[in-house]
Amino acid sequence: MGLLAVFLLWLLSLSRAKASNNIGVNYGQLGNNLPSPYLSIELLTKMKARHVKLYDANPDILNLLSNRKIHVSVMVPNNEISNIAVNRRAAEEWVRNNVLPYLPKTKIRYLLVGNEVLSSYSEQGRKMWRDLVPAMQMIKRSLKALNISSIKVGTPLAMDVLESTFPPSRGMFRYEIRDNVIIPLLNFLNRTKSFFFIDVYPYFPWSQNPYNISLDFALFRGGLSTRDPGSALVYTNLLDQMLDSVIFAMSKLGFSNIPLAISETGWPNAGDIDEPGANIFNAATYNRNLIQRMTTNPPLGTPARPGVPIPTYIFSLFNENQKPGPGTERHWGLLHPDGTPVYQIDLTGKSAAADFGPLPAPKNNVPYKGRVWCVAVKGANAMELEAALTYTCNQSNVNCDGLAPGRECYEPVSIAAHASYVFSSYWSKFRSQGATCYFNGLAQQTTSNPSRGPCKFPSVTL
Repeated sequence: MGLLAVFLLWLLSLSRAKASNNIGVNYGQLGNNLPSPYLSIELLTKMKARHVKLYDANPDILNLLSNRKIHVSVMVPNNEISNIAVNRRAAEEWVRNNVLPYLPKTKIRYLLVGNEVLSSYSEQGRKMWRDLVPAMQMIKRSLKALNISSIKVGTPLAMDVLESTFPPSRGMFRYEIRDNVIIPLLNFLNRTKSFFFIDVYPYFPWSQNPYNISLDFALFRGGLSTRDPGSALVYTNLLDQMLDSVIFAMSKLGFSNIPLAISETGWPNAGDIDEPGANIFNAATYNRNLIQRMTTNPPLGTPARPGVPIPTYIFSLFNENQKPGPGTERHWGLLHPDGTPVYQIDLTGKSAAADFGPLPAPKNNVPYKGRVWCVAVKGANAMELEAALTYTCNQSNVNCDGLAPGRECYEPVSIAAHASYVFSSYWSKFRSQGATCYFNGLAQQTTSNPSRGPCKFPSVTL
């Protein structure tokens, strides 16, 4: 790295230092048992959170954040991007309705246009690819027209925007988005002095390859290091590798000074049987070490950008029980829905490891080997189970003939028993295509064989 680049990064670290003094938290609301917005903001304040990221412009929450010492990031929903991209009036109305009424008492600092837009491959998703940067430009123009200069505009992207991430020096953006989306995006961020927001979860690459990636390396537990043969930089944790792959990818396109912000990171505190390492011990270890690392003064940065602070938002405030997908999706919270901590955490970074109480020993750090079934959750609503059973049986390639009167799985004549057979049949058949054992919260995985008599439940072998 040349002297000029080092000097520029030093200046960058000085100009951005204030932005990363504190850790932020993502406040999602996909749960039917969560505290009220009032109680949630009180909990955030009690936790001494100085930054919060919202997934919409909820007026109740924005009002409750008034006169708080909490900096706020607000998200423009994905479904509004395409209209805003081509309609200046729509962009200005969005800012007038969702930003202007709350300033300056609510400290809105970032408008994030969309959420992981470039991860959607549907026809509508690909249209959003093209509309993303124009929408960001429209929002920025609207802020300027309304004399709002204190708010930066960005967009959170997932790590799948990269075609290559390892080793970090080989990081590069996906070919199909590089020229028509990424380069215009980087030009915009560079011109407006904003951040490249990235959702980065070391849990996922580790859990997909737990035998070749050290868990200690993923949890910042030290003792291990690896050298990038392309850059000769030495890495002691997985997060730095992932972040630097983004930095190298930007540098290859001529943008070496755009600062990074981590819009989401964390570790799941529970999950399904086929999701190793999702437990309270690992979640607490990751987030505590993350906070220590990101609140160190002077900032640590990454091997490619030493000393440069990185604003960081932990995902998430609560375990959210209505998030679809695998079990980990509903278990990223720092707090239970009743407001009690899942584990002790200090967002200020002032507490040492010895200040926290003992954690439950992890029991699933090694991938499970054996058969797994998908069955109805005990106590699930019978009407909802029946609707899910009927819907699933009407899907193509799902054979429910075994449930007919007189057939092998007819007895016991129970909605829960029949639903369990259908859930297990569907999941075992389509798991390889992304199906999960969720069924809107009506199903869960089990290692206990639910087969009875002549009725043999299909299973997944891990």
